[in-house]
Amino acid sequence: MRKSIFVFCVSLLLFTVAIPLIGPGDAFADNLSDAIASVPQGTGKGQIDPKGTPGYLGINGAPEINLIIGLLWAIWVGWIFSTVGAFGGIMAGVGHMTIYGLGAYAKTFKDTAPEMNKFITDSIRVSNQWLVGLSAAVSSFNYHKQKRLVTALGIFLGLGALFATLLVVFTTAGKIKFSQYQGWFGLCVFVIGGFMVYQMTPRGQASKKGAQAAAKAFEETMKTKGSIEDQGVKTVKWSLVKTEISFFGQTFTFSPIWAFVGGFFISALASFLGIGGGFLYVPFLTSIVGLPMFVVAGTSALSVLIGMIFAIFNFMVLKGVMVYWPMIGAELVGIFIGSMIGPRTGKYIPAKVLSGIFIALAIFIGLRYTLRGFFGISII
Repeated sequence: MRKSIFVFCVSLLLFTVAIPLIGPGDAFADNLSDAIASVPQGTGKGQIDPKGTPGYLGINGAPEINLIIGLLWAIWVGWIFSTVGAFGGIMAGVGHMTIYGLGAYAKTFKDTAPEMNKFITDSIRVSNQWLVGLSAAVSSFNYHKQKRLVTALGIFLGLGALFATLLVVFTTAGKIKFSQYQGWFGLCVFVIGGFMVYQMTPRGQASKKGAQAAAKAFEETMKTKGSIEDQGVKTVKWSLVKTEISFFGQTFTFSPIWAFVGGFFISALASFLGIGGGFLYVPFLTSIVGLPMFVVAGTSALSVLIGMIFAIFNFMVLKGVMVYWPMIGAELVGIFIGSMIGPRTGKYIPAKVLSGIFIALAIFIGLRYTLRGFFGISII
């Protein structure tokens, strides 16, 4: 049953890939042409030089993407997402905005051509989602084989994204300036980082004794090279009101209905930011549901996979948002490599170390992008 569900999700992802490639390309190109036409010609800031070298999206004078750097960065993105079940979209966003220089490029059109500013912002949002979508697919498959994935919980979280992404796409596509996007991106990440710090305190840890016991049993099994599968996730009881699972001798319960509601709100915010939502799913699953980190990563990945399928389809097919395919192609190769490495290395890293990585990245990236987006203050 779970294998059939996973195959169905991957089939939907492939369908999402195919539609933009074989669909009404001329209509999508018109959106880009209109955005370019709104930009004054020239060689100054916020202008397009007709004689400039084609770069991102084929725009003359736009940043030229180094595909080797794209491949290497995507390996890192795939590794961190598949290891902690989060931060793939955040790291993808850092790459697209900062490493590739697309954020600074979009900002040049803030005053001269707001439509181009918004067009590039939407392209960044969807490019992030492509990377997270593939990483989530590969990670879900790997964690499913290791019985470290709560399938029912992941599905109900993901289904909430169906309605959330429709709402967000039709209310924000083509309307968000890059500075606004960057500021909200950073603020949300910073808040989550602060919440994760609280969860590391004695008071925060007190509510997660079951998860800690399961994590300890898992780590002991790995040290002695015991069988993970024999003690992996098992469904004890299932209903829409209350579902019970077991993992390494510990029992956990959750409500599929509340998972759907939680998935809706998480996916709404994630779709607005153009990321997967793992950075919200992880604290939700560890702090609200009370699952150990070793199960959270796989469950988060499945939720993100379903959400990304809906988000990419809605943005690209229904709203005509475009991505730069050479960059996406190189990044997807890197994502696949990193996603294969993550589950095989992450299980040897203690849960506290994984949480520490998550917190450090959240605080730094959150503070940097919040100050830059809302106040124009640059740090590091």
